[in-house]
Amino acid sequence: MSQQILKVRPTKIELVNLKRRLSLSERVQKIVKDRLSILTMEFLQAAREAVEAREKLMKDFDAAYKALSVASGYHGYIALEKEMVAAGTGLKVDSSWRNIAGVRVPSFEMEEGKKEGRAYSMVDTSSLVDEAGRLFEECLKSVAGLAEAQRSLELLGMEINRSKRTANALEHIIIPGLRVTISYLKMKFEERDREEKGRLKRVKMLVARE
Repeated sequence: MSQQILKVRPTKIELVNLKRRLSLSERVQKIVKDRLSILTMEFLQAAREAVEAREKLMKDFDAAYKALSVASGYHGYIALEKEMVAAGTGLKVDSSWRNIAGVRVPSFEMEEGKKEGRAYSMVDTSSLVDEAGRLFEECLKSVAGLAEAQRSLELLGMEINRSKRTANALEHIIIPGLRVTISYLKMKFEERDREEKGRLKRVKMLVARE
């Protein structure tokens, strides 16, 4: 497919401007390609972290539910449910941002509040309940870690797509368009020069005859 010539005025100043735009576009293309390589490496790393976070979450939930099953078998489901309902507390997650290759990705962390002992009765429960509670707290941290990894993966993926579109536009549309337009203007100027030289020769010949 032939590249379309840009609509510009056929002047020497416009040719200089086009050459400057071409040089800038080529530098931007190199920067975009380098950044795309970095983003791709960071994306692969984020993908590995997301897989690891998901596996950790599944293991944590498996251990927590096993501990809960043991605790409910020892205390009885109804009695344990009563203690857990009474021990309900608020949950707070601290969020911030970090920079990965120019992309702002979230960072989630469970807030560590002051612990003055468990909210449920320490007399009517055993260490089995303590262990189940501790494991479910780990599950909450794992959920926050998975959410962070998953969202980072999504944001990096979107930025990679945007960078690819920019790189493709530069490579297949902008830079070829500038090059073909520059070549066209050079050809026009060369043609003008030949015509001007031809006119000068004819004028000299007429002057010489007179």
